[in-house]
Amino acid sequence: MTIDRAGWPFVHGALIPAVVLAAVLPWLAVLFGIVALFMVYFFRDPERTVPDQPDAVVSPADGRVLIAGEAEPGSAPPGAWKQISIFLSPLDVHINRIPIGGRVTRVEYTPGRFLAAYRPESARVNERNDVWIERDGGTVMCRQVVGVLARRLVCRVAPGAVVRTGDRYGLMKFGSRIDLYLPPHVTLRVARGDRVRGGETVVATW
Repeated sequence: MTIDRAGWPFVHGALIPAVVLAAVLPWLAVLFGIVALFMVYFFRDPERTVPDQPDAVVSPADGRVLIAGEAEPGSAPPGAWKQISIFLSPLDVHINRIPIGGRVTRVEYTPGRFLAAYRPESARVNERNDVWIERDGGTVMCRQVVGVLARRLVCRVAPGAVVRTGDRYGLMKFGSRIDLYLPPHVTLRVARGDRVRGGETVVATW
């Protein structure tokens, strides 16, 4: 298992003081060491086995399903959509993955607030980043949403990129949420309360 490169500044930021303080304030060095270990754990990037199923839409993140059904009005893009929303606790893997292969047509960042990510209004008022993917004449939109603790979004795809199902494309730092908007013709395979794994759990079929 590797560590995402975005995590190394946090790991080093705790590890260096731990080493410096080890001889003079060992108790404080231990605290910094624990923080460094947590950062290693938080930014872990495990390998995942992507389903060998051409019509599979996989979960874009680890976490717990908050919404699985018709899109909530007010936060969804214009038009008819099905919605899957996933809440990530600070203990979940925070690497985000492409839900289904296609071509990235838009990437849109919107500054905003930092409400708790499990609150329904967070999808429309919090800082967020939308990635639009075109697939076989249909469109998928994956929205990274920050929470109270997640104050930084990382997105590593750009318009024009050709992506594959399960590809890593970014992460959200600390607690957060991800909303997946799908065309109305897809069949959802998860329900509210389900636990999902990014890149592995089939959340819908195309």
